[in-house]
Amino acid sequence: MKITVITVGKLKEKYLKLGIAEYTKRLSAYANVDLVEVADEKAPENLSEADMDIVKQKEGERILAKLTPDTHVITLEIDGKQLTSEQLAKEIDQLATYGKSKIVFVIGGSLGLSDEVKQRSNYALSFSKMTFPHQVMKLVLLEQVYRAFKIVRNEPYHK
Repeated sequence: MKITVITVGKLKEKYLKLGIAEYTKRLSAYANVDLVEVADEKAPENLSEADMDIVKQKEGERILAKLTPDTHVITLEIDGKQLTSEQLAKEIDQLATYGKSKIVFVIGGSLGLSDEVKQRSNYALSFSKMTFPHQVMKLVLLEQVYRAFKIVRNEPYHK
């Protein structure tokens, strides 16, 4: 299985880099993992709704350029479906069973995802109704995907 995580913006914090590297290494026993960063759009703090849409649109174009027609796209969205770790494991296992061997998780920038990216999504996933920094979500996502593989294989890790 090939798992790609597309995020907007460059990861700068060392502690997050270390955690992401650790879970990427752990996941390599189960899947080919690719981490893709697309540039975030520079924008001032006080944006109008129209300006926010322009920023999301430009970031969305960069995300869409990284997707191929044969990928199963899972977007992380506040309004997406919330799953337990076991349910996520089942979803990933079913995708593999039914021939969806290329899964792309998409984490948008600080303003979220463009409508075009949401429309391309096969599944909208939410980790919480709370808002998290998108770079922290990258670490949390990788940990949960790793946990999912451990659950599917009935290996110790998940309690």
